[in-house]
Amino acid sequence: MFAFVEGVLDLLEADMCVVDIGGLGINVNITSRCSGSIGSVGDHVKLYTYTQVAEDTFQLYGFSDRDELDMFKKLISVSGVGPKSALSLLSVMDADSVRYAVISDDIKALSKAKGISAKTAGKIIIELKGKVDLSDESLASKYAGGPAPIQKADLGREESDALAALVSLGYSESESSRAILAVDGHETMDSGTLLSMALKILYGK
Repeated sequence: MFAFVEGVLDLLEADMCVVDIGGLGINVNITSRCSGSIGSVGDHVKLYTYTQVAEDTFQLYGFSDRDELDMFKKLISVSGVGPKSALSLLSVMDADSVRYAVISDDIKALSKAKGISAKTAGKIIIELKGKVDLSDESLASKYAGGPAPIQKADLGREESDALAALVSLGYSESESSRAILAVDGHETMDSGTLLSMALKILYGK
């Protein structure tokens, strides 16, 4: 119904804001990530929105860019994932991280969000597997000029051992894979050296 709302930020909380549009205050549900980056009360803001209309409710969900909005729409298309759960997931992971978690079957990363159980995370992976890939503009841009994110089937033995070690230390498969990719010459390293270098990258976050 509404493609976006644009106006002056009148109120800002962790999960919602009020945008003043010519004297009309619009309540918009937002992610905590958006809340931390949208600006301060009094600032001019623009949020891309999704409208939820039901018999007893009318809710607007706002996002800082169209890519995040698109991922929100994909998430709520999954059976068992409602707007609140999708908003919760996008509060702890950006759209690219969700895509990567789906591509790499990273249930652990997706289930970190409140309201997303391991079972629901599995559904997200199954139902979105064919809808997100490395051809998506944001991921293609992020990995341009470098190696694409690795999947388990594409790993060499040393990389697989290093990945398993990182996961055993509590890191998700998604962030472990990213760290391994960031190590120069990771394709030729032994697992011990690769593990050490990847940990340095993770510690430096």
